[in-house]
Amino acid sequence: MKYKVLYHPDVKEKDLSVINNKIKSRIKNAIERRLMVDPVKYGDPLRKTLKGYWKLRVGDYRIVYKIENVNIFILGICHRKEIYRKAELRI
Repeated sequence: MKYKVLYHPDVKEKDLSVINNKIKSRIKNAIERRLMVDPVKYGDPLRKTLKGYWKLRVGDYRIVYKIENVNIFILGICHRKEIYRKAELRI
């Protein structure tokens, strides 16, 4: 099944603007080859305040997302130190 990816407005404006092009390319490949193919298989469920959301690891970066039918809503793409705090603020 092919999934459709939707982004939180801050992802493109704030998150991706501070990431270098090499990492952006790896993140894009991960989204296209893993998330859009099978987000449950490649992701890990989150707990506590982010229960219901999933994470995908790409090096030191994390993609936090929610699966809704055939839509994947990406809440944030940040370094692992910052992602969970930012994701909680965006819910």
